[in-house]
Amino acid sequence: MTVDRIVPLFELTRGKIVESVHYGAIAVVDANGRLLYSDGDPYTVAFLRSSAKPFQALPFFESGAHEALGLTVKEQALLCASHEGSDGHVKVAASIQAKAGLKENDLQCGVHMPGDAAAYKALIAAKKPPTPNRNNCSGKHSGMLALAKLRGLPLDSYLDLSHPIQQDILTALAEMCGFPREKVEIGIDGCSAPNFGVPLYNAALAYARLCDPRGLPERRVLALHNITAAMTTNPEMISGAGEFDCRIMRTMNGKMVCKRGAEGFQAIGIMPGVLSSEKPGVGVAFKVSDGDLLFRTIELEPRNRVRPAVALEILRQVDAIEPNELELLSEFGPELPLRNHRGIVVGTSRPNFQLTKTS
Repeated sequence: MTVDRIVPLFELTRGKIVESVHYGAIAVVDANGRLLYSDGDPYTVAFLRSSAKPFQALPFFESGAHEALGLTVKEQALLCASHEGSDGHVKVAASIQAKAGLKENDLQCGVHMPGDAAAYKALIAAKKPPTPNRNNCSGKHSGMLALAKLRGLPLDSYLDLSHPIQQDILTALAEMCGFPREKVEIGIDGCSAPNFGVPLYNAALAYARLCDPRGLPERRVLALHNITAAMTTNPEMISGAGEFDCRIMRTMNGKMVCKRGAEGFQAIGIMPGVLSSEKPGVGVAFKVSDGDLLFRTIELEPRNRVRPAVALEILRQVDAIEPNELELLSEFGPELPLRNHRGIVVGTSRPNFQLTKTS
């Protein structure tokens, strides 16, 4: 992200002064392609990272693989997830693999310690290393492999950009974003799968269409309805049960999908009729330029301080969330007291932007 495209989004105070500032850019777009609100440059190009997962799962659902394998809705949700590697998440990933005739070591996502605090502590206490199913992308990789196997395609090269599975994913994502396929920036994600960079406007458009796919081909409409239903009815599969993505989807009760990505990316899809009865679906995409580094609480629960608060403030400014819903999510912001290690309030963390209405 270049400096001239970003603006202050979030600040922390100490005493009487602003001590630190997080910068970024925001785009809010409806399913008809209208840029509704923005701050900073809404055409800033950024990698979606894990916010791309619903679209990486789209060819799987369009093929009918979820029906062919008899996947439960919970298993379908994990295909779109950045789960936290809890024992429950691992059990669901293993179930998908069993139904598809796969093995855990078929996954090429690599390993990392689980985000789930209980699983993290248990592995350390048992002196056991994490396995691929603890990786927060194991559901996504299971879906890619399962589709490759159903189609009789090679499994060992399923992450190569030239592999038919990755080519279909790239095409589907570009179509959902309304962005030329050949202009999508390609990078390699933390899980070794290809990832995609597009303007924030186009990422927001994709999320608007995810929630409001009217006018798209029938097979795609059905697949997108499957994805949003799976995500909103099983949000504890999408992230940790106490994390923002899960909590907001549970609180909003089917009105939104929410999917974070690494390095400060966040996307939200708002169902048609939420802003007003005649309004189409709306997508939100924003990028925090410094990456909004993850930290752990004293209980080892993973947290981000910037994206949840900024997301809530965007929803508040566009009238997409009610005061009682904000209250239920108040532990995430928008404004929070900043406490030191003794619990003494020493400042405030808060969003500091005002969206510009553009349409």
